[in-house]
Amino acid sequence: MKLTRREAIKLGLIGSGSLLLPFVKQEPAFAQFSPQIKPFELPFRTPPVLQPIRSDATTDYYKITMEKARVEILPGLKTEIWGYNGITPGPTIRQQRGRQSVVRFINNLDEKMSVHLHGMASLPQYDGYAEDLISPGYYKDYLYPNNRASTLWYHDHAIHQTASHVYRGLAGMYIVDDEVEQALPLPKGEYEIPLIIQDKRFARNGSLILDNLNNRGVYGDVMLVNGVPFPRMEVANRKYRFRVLNGGASRLLNLQLNKGELIVIGTDAGLISAPVKTRTLRIGIAERYGFIIDFSQYPIGTRVILQNPISSNNIDRDNRTNQIMCFDVVRQESDDSLIPDTLRFVQPIPISSALRTRTFRFDRNNGVWKINNLGWDKNRIDANPGFGDVEIWNLVNPGGGWIHPVHIHLVDLQLLSRNGRNPLPYERGWKDVFLVGENETVRVITKFGPNIGKYMMHCHNIVHEDTDMMTQFEVGTGGDSPLSAPAKPISQILPL
Repeated sequence: MKLTRREAIKLGLIGSGSLLLPFVKQEPAFAQFSPQIKPFELPFRTPPVLQPIRSDATTDYYKITMEKARVEILPGLKTEIWGYNGITPGPTIRQQRGRQSVVRFINNLDEKMSVHLHGMASLPQYDGYAEDLISPGYYKDYLYPNNRASTLWYHDHAIHQTASHVYRGLAGMYIVDDEVEQALPLPKGEYEIPLIIQDKRFARNGSLILDNLNNRGVYGDVMLVNGVPFPRMEVANRKYRFRVLNGGASRLLNLQLNKGELIVIGTDAGLISAPVKTRTLRIGIAERYGFIIDFSQYPIGTRVILQNPISSNNIDRDNRTNQIMCFDVVRQESDDSLIPDTLRFVQPIPISSALRTRTFRFDRNNGVWKINNLGWDKNRIDANPGFGDVEIWNLVNPGGGWIHPVHIHLVDLQLLSRNGRNPLPYERGWKDVFLVGENETVRVITKFGPNIGKYMMHCHNIVHEDTDMMTQFEVGTGGDSPLSAPAKPISQILPL
């Protein structure tokens, strides 16, 4: 997609600065294209599954170190990343509903961090509150209850630094299973695959470039899947289940296959009631979906491409981002998996049970991203639902030119409508991120719990979050402070 100079000025592309991580010689922002990568040549890979360092009757204990590493992302070049255990994406944690996790995060980096397990109903002091920071040379043990079978992810959440930290590599997937889901005849084991999709831009020497376009967003020109540019995955002619995360900074995804359909089976917070076939799966930043591709419909030797057509909501300077990865059907295998007509019934929350309705406007004012025309203030509470209260929240984007994927911490919610229209069929499940499009009002409903205390809500275009589109609400009264379990110096570390 080519832009005129007038369009570029409108979008802030001309006159905007770029941050190269680490610093390399500056070029005009509009001229900084990544080295050309021939698609579908690098092999697909999945992040390693992290094993606990010990377990007891109720809890599994894990350790993750945040550290720098030089890794090969582009062929023949080294890129400095900030990674969990020195890799990006970080290792996947797989847990069972009903068991607790304690995850020790050690900060061996140069800046303060905060770790948010996105989608987990953590207590306030373990939720990754933006100002609950782990200084360099400190560590913090996070307790996670694993209360719902779902696809989650962990990422940095440090105040005003989230975009930079996540873009450098601080993100990983976290999966919770339960017996109900495991009893379904869905594809399992090696046929259940995480897909963490991110877009990044690189200098000629392999260094990352972070250009936030005057705080509008970060858009790369290389599509990474599990850290690999435009990978090639060899598959058998059978069904595969994919758990996909849009782990980018600002890019809207519109996933399509060049041949066939996606069969959606889950949203952010677990399975939906019944499978939904779709030609296009729209995924905002931080949203997660589960889908199945049935490769038995393709002859051996077929190449199936996962595409991402150019969208007006993104900023693209060429067409490289319109494809993501390919699947090559290379072998024949038996397949005992099935896609049930009923997955896990999602009981709608009755609108009549809502005690009140609140409205939150997501807009830009004098160059600052705000909610209800207010920026972040840790001393201000913008909503105080009672524990167990049902409320409807109107999430409003009153303008054009940008979208806002809104993340509400603690609770899983249901989407009621978009500008009065019914949700898309695959959105009718439990969710914690809601894509609010241009000139759109999204209505959501939830019952507040299972904890009391202060929690955040923010735009998950993480450039918007950093400048300054986030607020907080408090469930009930008397909850633990988000700052009540501060990080400790590594010098005081004890065995887990």
